[in-house]
Amino acid sequence: MNDAEEYQPPIWKSYLYQLQQEAPRPKRIICPREVENRPKYYGREFHGIISREQADELLGGVEGAYILRESQRQPGCYTLALRFGNQTLNYRLFHDGKHFVGEKRFESIHDLVTDGLITLYIETKAAEYIAKMTTNPIYEHIGYATLLREKVSRRLSRSKNESRKASVSNEEHTPVEKISSLVRRAALTHNDNHFNYEKTHNFKVHTFRGPHWCEYCANFMWGLIAQGVRCSDCGLNVHKQCSKHVPNDCQPDLKRIKKVYCCDLTTLVKAHNTQRPMVVDICIREIEARGLKSEGLYRVSGFTEHIEDVKMAFDRDGEKADISANIYPDINIITGALKLYFRDLPIPIITYDTYSKFIEAAKISNADERLEAVHEVLMLLPPAHYETLRYLMIHLKKVTMNEKDNLMNAENLGIVFGPTLMRPPEDSTLTTLHDMRYQKLIVQILIENEDVLF
Repeated sequence: MNDAEEYQPPIWKSYLYQLQQEAPRPKRIICPREVENRPKYYGREFHGIISREQADELLGGVEGAYILRESQRQPGCYTLALRFGNQTLNYRLFHDGKHFVGEKRFESIHDLVTDGLITLYIETKAAEYIAKMTTNPIYEHIGYATLLREKVSRRLSRSKNESRKASVSNEEHTPVEKISSLVRRAALTHNDNHFNYEKTHNFKVHTFRGPHWCEYCANFMWGLIAQGVRCSDCGLNVHKQCSKHVPNDCQPDLKRIKKVYCCDLTTLVKAHNTQRPMVVDICIREIEARGLKSEGLYRVSGFTEHIEDVKMAFDRDGEKADISANIYPDINIITGALKLYFRDLPIPIITYDTYSKFIEAAKISNADERLEAVHEVLMLLPPAHYETLRYLMIHLKKVTMNEKDNLMNAENLGIVFGPTLMRPPEDSTLTTLHDMRYQKLIVQILIENEDVLF
């Protein structure tokens, strides 16, 4: 019997699920006559222009009963009148291809009312319970994952002799395939192979098909659609309100990371369980093996189509991408691919948050004070960004040590790498032009002082 079969799921809390089952069901009150000017996206539940009092009468005090009406005071505006809690509730109704009264958008009025009744019922019956949901999360101690964690850790440590990628990414053969992202993370967290960069979760509103429970508080995620959020990097499913309490401990799942280029740097290194992006390591290794004496290194452009080929090779094959001299004899293609990787990052190596602080540091006239200011800002970079920048600067220092052959000094490399490694948060051509000399100076300072700054 494998671990996935042995795994016993936690005892999810069923109270909110039971409440959803008890919630009133929608009862459509049909208009007996054909209503003129009925919007084509409403059905027979539309009763035309009637007053609140008339709507109240039509609903007849039946829980879950609903009608649609056009406002007497504002013709062209539509209202959902819904019976709940022994009173009639009126909601302004909108349609933009889907129906909505709030954030959630629905294909049909029936779905909107069903979801609304569930939410009203649960939030009325369990307001206090919901308010306290996040106070004793299962997530903090993940107690129910302990047994599995030990088994998975044993398997993972046994596979250390195999390639790192296989131990983390080859989910078909690991025991974590059929279990929740929460347990998967528990196993990975206790695997000492893992580089411990902090990473925030990438939560997006998600519609779950079938019953789902929150992996933070273990409570049911109620409603018909958009019941919670899912991390698109690791697959963690939680309530929207619980997502605010989840620690920055996302362990990206390789199955969810579709490419290497254009992927957030921290997400990529955590998914591949590496210290730095493999593109950076592999390209630098290749350049240092055969290109350090190449004239105009990094300044001379490689053939664009071939650079795109290298990008596609990394996106397709990851660390197995072949960029050897047999396939790409021109080293400028490899330098071009590395520069493109940095340009394509959604958040630059020198992050948007630190950009203005670096520019201000570059403006300091006293050299010692300027160096100190640059060092202070470096400390604000996310760890994976800092480590990648450190590694790149050590490499660029080696490039300058071969200046007599390649004609590239720290200033020349600053001109090339300034706009590649740092971009202003606002996409302004004027700001970019104004800041170019400071961008160049920052990179020049980082190269010349890499031994004391990092």
